Amino acid sequence: MTDTGIPKPKAVQVADVLREDVRRMQPGERLPTQRELVDRFGFAGQTIQNGLAILRAEGAIVSAGNMGNFVSGGGAGDKGDELKEIRSQIQALTERVAALEGRSDSGRA
Repeated sequence: MTDTGIPKPKAVQVADVLREDVRRMQPGERLPTQRELVDRFGFAGQTIQNGLAILRAEGAIVSAGNMGNFVSGGGAGDKGDELKEIRSQIQALTERVAALEGRSDSGRA
């Protein structure tokens, strides 16, 4: 849940949990397979892929195709911070839209 009480999208939940995992891992260390992550989270494979895509966009992990996803060697620097800020703004807008849609749904008969 977020501060507004609106649940975070599942892909964001996956990214948040994995981000914490990645912080405890060493650069070059391999993340669990998609199948393992599906079993862990209980979400669809596409949701897991979307969560991993968030971490790739932040520069936290890199994909090696069929070999899997690995903790990046760092160096994302300002780019990573900028992406985090953009992601935060998108999340806030998503929550706002969901709140507005909820209000409009409650007025329907």
